Amino acid sequence: MRDMSKAARARRRADRIREKHENDLPRSMRPNAMVKTITVVILVVALIYFLFPIYWAIIACTKTPSQLTGSNGLWFAVGLADLPDAIADNYTTLLGWTRGNFWRWVLNSLLYSGISALIGTVVSVMAGYATAKFAFRGRGLAMAVIMGCMLMPASLLTIPQYSIFHALHLTNTMLAIIIPCSVSPFGFFLGRVYAQTSVPDELIEAARIDGAGEARIFFTIVLRLLAPAMVTIFLFMFVQTWNNFLLPLMMISSDELKPVTLGLYGMVSLSTFNDRGALMMGALLGVLPVIVLFLGLQRYWQAGLAAGAVKG
Repeated sequence: MRDMSKAARARRRADRIREKHENDLPRSMRPNAMVKTITVVILVVALIYFLFPIYWAIIACTKTPSQLTGSNGLWFAVGLADLPDAIADNYTTLLGWTRGNFWRWVLNSLLYSGISALIGTVVSVMAGYATAKFAFRGRGLAMAVIMGCMLMPASLLTIPQYSIFHALHLTNTMLAIIIPCSVSPFGFFLGRVYAQTSVPDELIEAARIDGAGEARIFFTIVLRLLAPAMVTIFLFMFVQTWNNFLLPLMMISSDELKPVTLGLYGMVSLSTFNDRGALMMGALLGVLPVIVLFLGLQRYWQAGLAAGAVKG
């Protein structure tokens, strides 16, 4: 009880200090009540806009094909007591259409996205740090080439990539997805921006004076400073690989190696398929790992966004 009262007093003290500072601001800088209201309304509308598809998917994954078209689209077609049976039926239908490969596809997507994002993050940070803090011949040309690659659509590179991997006998393997997705010009760009703004030159010079080598400086100092930035790059590359559809479509032919996006597409492409409720369940379950990852790394992701916006 004593700790709770101390915490309550601390909160009240913080509120008084905040109110005092708000009143100390000039009238032109004080938040306006109408602006606050409009901001809240806009944020609520944005929240509904982004959460409504997830809500609809939750509702749809409990319905049969006839219920999807013949019932209220914004609410369950059965009573709450019958929901577990409806979910179980659609889950069984999903596993039947995928021949038991659904969770294998999800695991494949996790492997493709996780390994590619991990390798790509390290490569992007190393390349970005090198071009930001080292002066060497050809640096401007290398940066121009990489920045030019950002302007090229990924679909344009798919056929050349397929030709290369086919010549190397790597098609229909995991490496055919992991290697191309581990290279990201945009990841390099983010790594360079973060290295420029978050790693002081004075700190690097001090480490060199103390006798630290370049490898030790990078792995013991730079990586710690760029940790929030690395989370941002990792999430970006993870989602990019998870949503990649054209590359797996070209490279993968075996059911056991398909990611969840390609697996669900193959299920929908069957001429006899009509269980849209099972499809929505597959889509919802397939996106859950991404949601969990974002929620788990949200704090570091937000810090990484701020780190790239403030110099020093």
